[in-house]
Amino acid sequence: MHPLDNPVWHALTGPQKTVAQGDGLALRYDPAFAPFAGLPDARPAESWAALGELVGAGGVAVLVGDVVPAEGWSEAFRISTLQMVATDVTAGPDTRLESLGLADADEMLALVGRTNPGPFAARTVELGDYVGVRDDDGGLVAMAGTRMRVDGFTEISAVCTDVSHRGSGLGTRLVLALVGRIQARGEVACLHVMRENLEAIRLYEAIGFTTRREGDVVGLRSPA
Repeated sequence: MHPLDNPVWHALTGPQKTVAQGDGLALRYDPAFAPFAGLPDARPAESWAALGELVGAGGVAVLVGDVVPAEGWSEAFRISTLQMVATDVTAGPDTRLESLGLADADEMLALVGRTNPGPFAARTVELGDYVGVRDDDGGLVAMAGTRMRVDGFTEISAVCTDVSHRGSGLGTRLVLALVGRIQARGEVACLHVMRENLEAIRLYEAIGFTTRREGDVVGLRSPA
């Protein structure tokens, strides 16, 4: 199986194992960083039992990729997504962007709350490079960063722009800057986007991303 077919598992057994909780049967990110959980490419019944212990009775595990739940698990939600990779993106540094860190977490969480780009937790910023743009008053109005990492690939995530600054090309600038940093490490940029977000898909295609596969982000509730 290609690591991007099961990205959470390959991130947490690889480059991001320091933020993993669990064992060889089931893993999840420390919830302070991200909500996602992962199972091995081959999924024995013991893995589902281990996942249930991780999230607790009646808890929800958020899985990425093709998942057939074990008996007793129920679907809490399902989000259809496209997984895209930067196959023909020309990118370089952008010195006009500000690097963001833990000191900016409250502002970042507020921007995420206004724009809803997807899951973002108190320590997500520690998972990778985050860059942003501020307005003339110093307020954070746009940002993006990197989240999951598997061997050879880094995921761009939390791409968002405040409604007052949309249409000004900030999203493109942020993504291109991150692609440039990822390419400089000899890796390939990837991302996940909701299939209904046609505007974002068109933007990514225009700068050189192509769809690798269709899939879902699924929330599964463990047996009570």
